[in-house]
Amino acid sequence: MKDKTFLMIPGPTPVPESALMEMAKHPMAHRSKEFSNILKEVFENLKYVFQTKNDIFLFTASGTGAMCAALENLINEGDKVLCLSIGNFGARWEKIAKSRGAKVIKIEAKAGDIIKPEILEKELNKNKDIKIVTLTHSETSTGAANDIKTLCSIIKNYGALSIVDGITSLCAMEFKTDEWNIDVAVSGSQKGFMIAPGLSFLTASEKAFKMHENCKFTSFYFNWSEHKKSLSKDTTPFTPAVNLICSLHTSLKMIREEGIENINKRHKKLTLALRSAIREIGLKLLVEDDKNASHSITSILPPENITVPDIRKTLKDDYDIIVANGQGDLENKIFRIGTLGFVSERDLIMAVGSLEASLLKLGYKFNLGSGVKKLIEELKTTK
Repeated sequence: MKDKTFLMIPGPTPVPESALMEMAKHPMAHRSKEFSNILKEVFENLKYVFQTKNDIFLFTASGTGAMCAALENLINEGDKVLCLSIGNFGARWEKIAKSRGAKVIKIEAKAGDIIKPEILEKELNKNKDIKIVTLTHSETSTGAANDIKTLCSIIKNYGALSIVDGITSLCAMEFKTDEWNIDVAVSGSQKGFMIAPGLSFLTASEKAFKMHENCKFTSFYFNWSEHKKSLSKDTTPFTPAVNLICSLHTSLKMIREEGIENINKRHKKLTLALRSAIREIGLKLLVEDDKNASHSITSILPPENITVPDIRKTLKDDYDIIVANGQGDLENKIFRIGTLGFVSERDLIMAVGSLEASLLKLGYKFNLGSGVKKLIEELKTTK
């Protein structure tokens, strides 16, 4: 049926109608007092989401733009950077760092695993001249989630600077920038912020900003110093995506109203219920331990003799539900269901029911209805 397609992917995510309607309005003048007032509220609410007292910089760019903005304002040629990779997006840090002339050391976990604190500590002890450590909180490509609080504490103890990709963890998982000693954190609009793609965000500690001041060749468009100057006037250095920011203004009000702790609890509840339902159907999860699982995305292995493309095609063609393929080496080996942002219990029941119906059509033998039953039971008993 036309216009009934529903996204159950880790981004872009569903957008609330109130935020969507802001995109349909005539643009405001980006240097007007009215727009400055909106920006002021947006920046304050972003601080609330990031749990920081530091400035937030807003870019008209995807999340990868914010990742570039992080490293391009800090790295001088020859600096040693440690990249902790638990998937495709952890590896992206490595590519950006190398493009800036950094000497990169990479610690890579196998798909579905996370970085062990003792391995990080061993590497930092061996290479005491490491300047920056990059890491991912929620790895979108696998559904694994690092223990950022512990890892950033270790990084601080060794005097290095931590840069965290919170693109699919902000507004979904507990994330306390200041309390957890995160020096730089980045995120993007089309994830837990519940709006369309096109904006990204970055916050930097005082320590990070001092390092930035010693960076010889900073980015022009992403220059932190220029963005900081604009903040004092409640504006941006360049023309921003005005309607996207108005949409963000609306979604952030929704986030404040629900409360970040309640949002995190909701995402955890949905994810754990989904994981239980998938196990009940008889399918395997890429991330086996619930403690290491992202609350934004769940990666699932297909049953024997049924392919990921067939599962995804049946879900889309017959039930108008889009789930994500695996990426890189995991392409066609897993499929990924998102529970990120504007996703409700009803949406999850619909998705699991449609998955069961698809598997039945594809010839998978299982107890029909077992996944939906388990899901409903878990949702009922979990607070």
